[in-house]
Amino acid sequence: MGEKMAVKKKGLYFDAKETRSREDRRAGQAGELAAMMRLAVKKSPLLRKQIESAGISPTKRNAFDLLKRLPVISREKIVQMEIDDPPYAGLGNPEAAVDRIFTSPGPVYEPHLSESDPIWARAYRAAGFGPGDVVLNAFSYHLVAAGLTFHSGLRRVGATVVPSGASSAAIQVQLIRDLKVTGYTGTPSFLKAIIARAEEEGRDFRKDFSLRKACFAAEPLHPALRTEFEERYGIDTYQMYGATEVGDVAYECREKAGWHLCEEVIVEILDPETGLEVRPGELGEIVVTRPNGVFFLMRFGTGDLSRLVPGRCRCGRTSLRLAGIAGRVGEAVKVRGMFVAPSQLRKIAESFPGWKFQAVVTRVDNRDCLTVRLEALETGRGKDALAPFEKHFAEICTVRIDRLEAVSPGTLAEGFKPIVDERSWT
Repeated sequence: MGEKMAVKKKGLYFDAKETRSREDRRAGQAGELAAMMRLAVKKSPLLRKQIESAGISPTKRNAFDLLKRLPVISREKIVQMEIDDPPYAGLGNPEAAVDRIFTSPGPVYEPHLSESDPIWARAYRAAGFGPGDVVLNAFSYHLVAAGLTFHSGLRRVGATVVPSGASSAAIQVQLIRDLKVTGYTGTPSFLKAIIARAEEEGRDFRKDFSLRKACFAAEPLHPALRTEFEERYGIDTYQMYGATEVGDVAYECREKAGWHLCEEVIVEILDPETGLEVRPGELGEIVVTRPNGVFFLMRFGTGDLSRLVPGRCRCGRTSLRLAGIAGRVGEAVKVRGMFVAPSQLRKIAESFPGWKFQAVVTRVDNRDCLTVRLEALETGRGKDALAPFEKHFAEICTVRIDRLEAVSPGTLAEGFKPIVDERSWT
C-alpha cells in the first residue's frame, strides 16, 4: 500500500490512527500539542510571550485549555505578520531542517513540514487510489505547495503520478489517452475543461478513456457537477479540504457523508463574532492547529464556515467530520483555488493612482469567473493602458482576470466593497 501502518478492514484500508477511539485521539493530540507549545516557547520569542502570559506551562493535561487562550490568526493577519517579520512572522523554528519553502499570495512563506507526512495519503486512500493507478496531478508544481504535496500523497499510497501541472487541456487529454490514466487530482472546473476538450476532438470520454476516479481540492464541487461527473462520465468523485498554511484538514470517504478530520490537525469551530466555540452541529469558522516542530502556527482561522456532523461514519473511521463549506468569513474570497484579499487590491491600486476597481466573482459553466469593474482615468482606458493593469493584477493575486468591465465615473461610490462574491453553491 505504500504506507506501513495501513491495515485492511471490511475491504478498505486505514492506518491505526483513523480507527482509534475519540478518547485516545484527544489524548494523543493533547500530547502533540503540548510538545509543540514547549518547543515554541524555546524557539519563538513571540509565542513565548503569548504562552507565558497565560501563567501556566504547557502539559498534556492543560494543552487544549491553553490553546483557547491564544489569538486566532486569520490569513489577512498572517500576511501582515510575514510582511513585518519575514519569512515566517516569528512563528518558525530557526533550527528546523526544512526541505522546501512554498509561497502563496501575500506573499506568505510556508516551510514544508515533513517529507514523511501521511496526511495527504489518507485522503487518497479514502478515495480509493492505490497501486495500479496512474494519476494525473493537475495542480501546479511551481512555488505553491499543491503539486509536490499531492504528488507525495499519491506516491505513498502506491499510485503512479503524471505531474501534468498547469499544462493545457489539450496536453492533458493526450496524457490521459497515451498513458491510460485512471485517476485525476486537481480542481473540478479544470477536469470539466479537459473533458470538454476531449469532446471537441470527437472523443467519448467515458468510452475512450480509463479515468474512473477523481479527488478534488482548491475549489468547491457543485452538486450538479458531481452528478454529471459520476452519472455521465462514470468518474467516482471525492473532495479534500485544506489550506497551504496547515496542509490537509479533511477529506471524503466512500460514504460521502461529510469530510473526515485529519489525524494530524486539531480543528475548532468558532463563532466568528465572539471567538468562542459553537455547540456541536452549529455553523462557525474552521480554525486549525497542526502540531509540528517547524512552523508554530496555532489557531489558524481559515475564514471558511462549516459545522461538525454528529455520529460515526459507516466507513469505520472514528474521526469527527465537517459538513462541507457553507461560506466565507470576512472579505477575502477564494477564486480558482487562490485567495484574493482586499490588501492585495490595495497594493495594486498603489501602482494605478486615480483608478478605482472592484473584483466580482461569479460561476460560469461550473468555473469561477473573475470580472474587474474598472473606473480608469481617460488616459488609462485604452488597450495599451489596460494590459499593464491586468498583468500586475495577475502578479499580485496570482489569478488572471477573465473580464474587464469599464464603468462610468461615479459608479463605484465611496465605501464600495473591493470584492463581491456572487456565487451560489446551492
